[in-house]
Amino acid sequence: MTKIVFFRSGGVFYGFEEQGHTGFGEAGDDILCAALSAMTMLIINTVEVAYASSVDFNIDEKTTNIRVMSKAALPEFEEDELKRYAVSGIFLAYYKQLEDMLEEYYDYLDVSVEDRPYEE
Repeated sequence: MTKIVFFRSGGVFYGFEEQGHTGFGEAGDDILCAALSAMTMLIINTVEVAYASSVDFNIDEKTTNIRVMSKAALPEFEEDELKRYAVSGIFLAYYKQLEDMLEEYYDYLDVSVEDRPYEE
């Protein structure tokens, strides 16, 4: 099972952490794992390239621990309201997508939200 914890501060999503293998398929053929990986990379690339904002991420393939966070989603770090809205929106969109996926893949995914301030 893959556990995904989203980070939120003041009602604003700014990151997430994923741990574990989904177990939906064999390693290398797990379409659920591939979908999570693709969505994670889409978020990293969108924040960095399309929104020209920094994104802190760590991908540890040995432990299957992935952590992605962006200060640009939070008002204490980013003045541009539109940029904050865009960056936080992509994290929220991923959360909503995973909520939808839980209907079919509830045995393979655990999704939660943790309210906490941004920490480096």
